[in-house]
Amino acid sequence: MAGSTHTVTNQAPPLVDYDVFTADRALAEAVRRHLAPTVREEALAELSELGRACGSAQVREWGEQADRNPPVLRTHDPRGRRVDEVESHPAWHRLLGKGVGAGLTSAWTRPGGHVRRAAGLLVWAQADAGVALPLSSTHAAVPALRAEPGPAAEWEPLLTSPVYDPDPRPPRHKAGALCGVALTEKQGGGPAAVTTSARPSAADGTYELTGHTWFCSAPMADGFLVLARTPGDAGAFGDTGTFGDVGHFGDTGAFRDAGHFGDTEPFRDAGDEAGAGPTCFLVPRVLPDGTRNPFRLQRLKDTLGHRSAACAEVEFTGARALRIGPEGHGARTLAQTRAATRLDGVVGSAALMRRAVAEAVHHCAHREVTGGKLADRALMRAVLADLAVESEAATVLALRLAAAWDDGGEGERALLRIALPAAAFRVTGRCAPVVVEAAECLGGNGYVEESGLPRLVRAAPLGSLWAGPGNVLALDAVRVLGREPLALDAYLTEVGRARGADRRLDRAIRGLLTELADLEAAEGRARRVAERLAVVLQGALLVRHGPPEVADVFCASRLGGDGGAAFGTLAPTPDLAAVVGRARPVS
Repeated sequence: MAGSTHTVTNQAPPLVDYDVFTADRALAEAVRRHLAPTVREEALAELSELGRACGSAQVREWGEQADRNPPVLRTHDPRGRRVDEVESHPAWHRLLGKGVGAGLTSAWTRPGGHVRRAAGLLVWAQADAGVALPLSSTHAAVPALRAEPGPAAEWEPLLTSPVYDPDPRPPRHKAGALCGVALTEKQGGGPAAVTTSARPSAADGTYELTGHTWFCSAPMADGFLVLARTPGDAGAFGDTGTFGDVGHFGDTGAFRDAGHFGDTEPFRDAGDEAGAGPTCFLVPRVLPDGTRNPFRLQRLKDTLGHRSAACAEVEFTGARALRIGPEGHGARTLAQTRAATRLDGVVGSAALMRRAVAEAVHHCAHREVTGGKLADRALMRAVLADLAVESEAATVLALRLAAAWDDGGEGERALLRIALPAAAFRVTGRCAPVVVEAAECLGGNGYVEESGLPRLVRAAPLGSLWAGPGNVLALDAVRVLGREPLALDAYLTEVGRARGADRRLDRAIRGLLTELADLEAAEGRARRVAERLAVVLQGALLVRHGPPEVADVFCASRLGGDGGAAFGTLAPTPDLAAVVGRARPVS
């Protein structure tokens, strides 16, 4: 029609109806590399099915609906009875149910479980980042519960069940359950500053908790891990062996050395080591007789990040609780839980990076500019390649850490003690810059909610909070270096497998050894050391397992100094086109 102004041209088609897993070459290759042949094909088929679901228009719509309709707190029923429930949109329940059914809480119960789960979470978090939080806290609760055989026997089968059962009922009447964490109090300061009290009940061996928690994740869950002080440790406040507020915000525990794998490692928290720290408890949402536990949801937090998942401020007013682990050793009991959470911080950040990079590459591959496609212009190609390399390095590192957890050998446990906090520091810290730059690649479209990029931008900073604030992560890595030679040996063995393959990596390893020569005054350099540990490990993994073009760009820019602080400052080489092509989700 003459004069029409509504003809739409030069817009990329929606990135939907594709297999998110299979299209992510770095992820699919890592799964093949780390899984035994006996389970590899089954896992690849499962992940491809999950990838097709994640890439479908229907699931993308669920993610948008969950984001547009945030949870609502309902404290009372119509007759005035206290219920303390969080009501979420049906799309949220569909996403969470699919994640539970896909085994994203059951890594502990199947071979290769942590690699399979990490890959699945990396895929499914791209549908909605918020749904990853209850999946993560439920998965991470299992090793803590194993410190107490009775609760573990009842709860572990429910937490690892593939059945999503959101109705509030006693555990014995449920087919599956979720677990949240409520560990952070108003004053911060970690376990040493906990003020919530626990009074033993002589009748049934449970405890009654009284206190206030500032941040409670997954407040709609069936049970919650909580730290509280029993009468015997009530005088242990202010223990100088534990962090005060070391530049952190809302840390869920802020444990010293909580990145440790295994509960036999010594803690720097002298109160916990001496049995004078707080104790870990499991607070069920519904009591065995069907009544609601007095676990009061005071309000839902209005936080930066995803809008779909709830975070609450809660009060315990005589809430019944089960002791988990020995009294006074709550930080030790929660060590592996905290480590699992840190790994999920890495995986979740890698997921957001991948989704953002896929959207950016897809858009630029279709967008016409003077002279051809936007992705073919040299400057944009440099930006996209830089983003793609950062995303692939995060993915490769995340899956390597998951494989170490599956292995469970002494050397792999030692590697995790140093690599996990360093990786969490680096990858979660890089997530927000990658996502923001990817949004800019879409121009104005990237700042419109319908594009999905603003959701990623809001969610990107959360990984560093979930895994642990940067200062805590960096200090943990440095302290492990200073007192655990086996951890450093395991790390050097891992990166040493790539020695001789790239001169820039070799030079970076030598520089790192020089950096580590003086650990006496390392606290002020902790961020620098943690970053170098992670980047050198990423480089070693890419040199060994990645395509030559990706490894070359990474080593040149991240290890060789041939790149600036801004994305897109790579040296122009023919390899950049191959790097961008590898990151393209669909042809």
